[in-house]
Amino acid sequence: MDTLEKIIGKNHAISMDDIIREGNPTLREVAEEVSDPVDESYFKLGEKMLTFLKNSQDPEIAEEMGLRGGVGLAAPQLDISKRVIAVHVPSTNPEVTEPEFSGVLFNPKIIAHSIQDACLADGEGCLSVDRDVPGYVVRHARVTITFIDSNGEKQKVKLKGYPAIVVQHEIDHLNGIMFYDHINSEHPFALKEGVLVLE
Repeated sequence: MDTLEKIIGKNHAISMDDIIREGNPTLREVAEEVSDPVDESYFKLGEKMLTFLKNSQDPEIAEEMGLRGGVGLAAPQLDISKRVIAVHVPSTNPEVTEPEFSGVLFNPKIIAHSIQDACLADGEGCLSVDRDVPGYVVRHARVTITFIDSNGEKQKVKLKGYPAIVVQHEIDHLNGIMFYDHINSEHPFALKEGVLVLE
């Protein structure tokens, strides 16, 4: 049974055991596009990936399943070298239950971005990296992306701030890039003027 069949199996819930870690060659490959129209098996994969992220953000389920909290997951992290990502960014406003941005994106592509750059004050982490890598990961502050959604429809969306950073992190996975590739190895906390630091 191949990895895709195993993961989309009826009773399978994605766990940390399914996520490959740095050093695995799949994480350095450029993933292949999924066909358009999208095959049903990839819709199922996307659904499982999004469920994993929601589970990982639920304290009880995460503890029960031993999950690390995540806001994004890319198919290559499951050893499936296809251009599929899932993102679930909760709202920063405690009174808002709707996520800031959530969905499965097939063949996501950045078609435009801001001149201004941004980074997270606390740096970035990754479900495929079991260690802290300190340093600023500088990305575009705003991006416009195109993708196919989980209904098979083509979408064009503008994102800014944290959701924009999450999506760029996941698209990097599709291109064999790890977040720490962006960190200045000699001066990990050096920033050019004008870079927006997001708390």
